Amino acid sequence: MSGVQLLDALLALTAVLQADQERELDRRGLTPSRTHLLWVLHHGGPATQAHLAHALDVTPRHITTLVDALEATGFARREPHPTDRRAVLVSLTERGAEVMRSMDDEHDAFGAALVEGLDDATVEASIRAVEHVRGRLEHLIAENERSLAERDEGR
Repeated sequence: MSGVQLLDALLALTAVLQADQERELDRRGLTPSRTHLLWVLHHGGPATQAHLAHALDVTPRHITTLVDALEATGFARREPHPTDRRAVLVSLTERGAEVMRSMDDEHDAFGAALVEGLDDATVEASIRAVEHVRGRLEHLIAENERSLAERDEGR
């Protein structure tokens, strides 16, 4: 398989995964951004909005909007920080925790179903190959960004 064939297969895979994710999140009344925030809370516990902004690499204003929406839909809540009067902790509600546990279980089951019928060596080789491609993609994107920035500086 050539590099172009692999790229085309990865693009098709990305489209299928994205469409499936959007359907599943929409079914739950979530968006990818809101789910990312819930995932951080689910795996890391209650956090300040500043910590969440850093973890999601978004502005504090964007976190406020996300938390507002999650609060309004019953997935998360704000609580006073126990030691910092200026800070507020965001945590999952019982509904949010239940949805995230369910998503965690579905994630595990879906991952197992994807590799069903493949032996361990094939799965491990696939993981190495995908990680290699991801690393190359990150490198090529960074290299392109540097080239564009240098070109823009030269204007």
